[in-house]
Amino acid sequence: SVGLYFTLIKKSVNLIQKVASMVSNLPKENVWDYPRSPAIEPVQARLRVVYNQVVLADTTSALRMLETSHPPTYYIPPKDVKQEYLKRNNKSSYCQWKGLASYYDFHPPDNQSVVSSRIWSYGNPNGSNGKYSDIKDYYSFYVGPWDCYVNEEKVEAQPGDFYGGWKTKNIEGKVNGGSGAWGL
Repeated sequence: SVGLYFTLIKKSVNLIQKVASMVSNLPKENVWDYPRSPAIEPVQARLRVVYNQVVLADTTSALRMLETSHPPTYYIPPKDVKQEYLKRNNKSSYCQWKGLASYYDFHPPDNQSVVSSRIWSYGNPNGSNGKYSDIKDYYSFYVGPWDCYVNEEKVEAQPGDFYGGWKTKNIEGKVNGGSGAWGL
């Protein structure tokens, strides 16, 4: 019957969509192939950060930092971030490669609770001969409480809530982070 035919078609389409969502459209990468002194490269993908249907960032001009044992950390240009919702706070941290990071609080437009210190940037990144100067004033977002996307793939957070890597399905290898001594 026609009804059964359309039911089977619908189930087939749903199954195809489910399988497609489990496969990344990005090439396979292993975190242990990334360099120990982090490398920066342009991102050939669209990145989005969305909080309760508010788009905080949307770019096709991001950079990503690749470091041994870490999924990529993405840096988004200021022009592609809704900076009116951000307020710099007093928190800072230090990276041996990039220098001093500043953190920001997110003040949602609907006056919900402020989200503290889940966004950071480097106002004056250091490095040998300006190696990391390209990320100056770019914003990086921890995954959560917002949703982060590479193309249309929703990413997972790097374990441990210290590092800010975004893990997509194409990323392979044991990732640094998690419980214990910094995941080691």
